[in-house]
Amino acid sequence: MKLCRFLVFASVLTSIALAYVWQQSEVIGLAYEGQAKTAAFQDLLDKNSQLRYSLKQSTSLVHLAGRVTDNNDFQMPKNYYLVKLTSPKQRATPESNRVSKTLRLVYRLFGVQREAEAKTLNR
Repeated sequence: MKLCRFLVFASVLTSIALAYVWQQSEVIGLAYEGQAKTAAFQDLLDKNSQLRYSLKQSTSLVHLAGRVTDNNDFQMPKNYYLVKLTSPKQRATPESNRVSKTLRLVYRLFGVQREAEAKTLNR
């Protein structure tokens, strides 16, 4: 009877030890797979940054300006002006003035700030 108990205890202990060893080997295998995927991911990130760098270099304003000025006599203007064009019909109608006055009143009542207006820069 004591031998039977000993064999059952030894087989249970052996099976638990084998399951533990199998589990640890799986953990190590998954860790290697994770490291391989991380290395592949880093390689892809490096390739992505290289492609972005080359794209930025080829589409930079300095590069494009060099291409434009090499072939043509292209010059950038010294002063920039923003001009709002309206049709003569819009300027002549008194209804547009009335609408703009009512909009101003609505803006004042509800506390809405005025719209941004562009001003020319004289340098």
